[in-house]
Amino acid sequence: MTDERPVLRIGHSPDPDDAFMWWPLTGGEEGLGGGGLKNSRFRYQPVLRDIESLNQASQTGELEITAISCAQYPHVAETYVLTDCGSSIGDQYGPKIVSRTPMTAKDLKSPDVVLAVPGERTSAFAATSILLGPGSFRHAVVDFDQIIPKVAAGEFDAGLVIHEGQLTFDAAGLSLVVDIGMWWSTRCGLPLPLGVNAIRRDLAELHGPGLLEEVAADLHGSIDFALKNRGPALAAAARYARDASPELTEQFVGMYVNRWTLALGRVGQAAVQAFLGEIHNAGLGPDPGEVDFIGPGDG
Repeated sequence: MTDERPVLRIGHSPDPDDAFMWWPLTGGEEGLGGGGLKNSRFRYQPVLRDIESLNQASQTGELEITAISCAQYPHVAETYVLTDCGSSIGDQYGPKIVSRTPMTAKDLKSPDVVLAVPGERTSAFAATSILLGPGSFRHAVVDFDQIIPKVAAGEFDAGLVIHEGQLTFDAAGLSLVVDIGMWWSTRCGLPLPLGVNAIRRDLAELHGPGLLEEVAADLHGSIDFALKNRGPALAAAARYARDASPELTEQFVGMYVNRWTLALGRVGQAAVQAFLGEIHNAGLGPDPGEVDFIGPGDG
């Protein structure tokens, strides 16, 4: 039987935590109702791209729903609204700067050192720029999954690693320079918001009043179902684990599908607002103003 429900595309990174939480929504026969929650009037189609590509796509509003870096949001706030669920937040941990030979954060500011980064609109890059000082270090944009092998091979002096590379860099013989999430927590007393989830604002005009809240409810339902059905959700996540073992994959998912992923709440929303304010104060992005969030019960 043909599924004639309207299709909404949801962009996310090809990494274990995103695959875990969106599996019930997009998992085809393995998900709920064959690619969508049973009672949803929409069918959700996954679009897998690295986070910097999703940041770039958000500039034109290409996708109806998308993960973006928290640091990207002020650039697309007129087009997208953030959802209260679906965020990746590090609580005293986060992206890591690693190196082939031991060095300090001060060494990264040497004109002889080049830092490989996963994108200039990523939250990891924004936080690193705040740590070291905007424009105070040399960097090159490298695909996130190539940073560890390129640093290990000596092509770059250091690398800013995200996703499961945060747990696997030492297996490549690399040394930790600084844990950005731990530094941020010590500096601000708040968790570090990395990835956020956003819905295109014009969907309410296309599909009727209450649409944003309806989609937010589907997204929340997907995460809730995954958390309550960890076995099959972890099996879906394992397909994107690259070099991580099943144990490391489960650890990584546990780190970034946490209480703030299901609902940012007061602390999580304050963390987003504070991080974006710091980015603006450092001259790295536009004034975010008062950030609005949409939840399943906000209609």
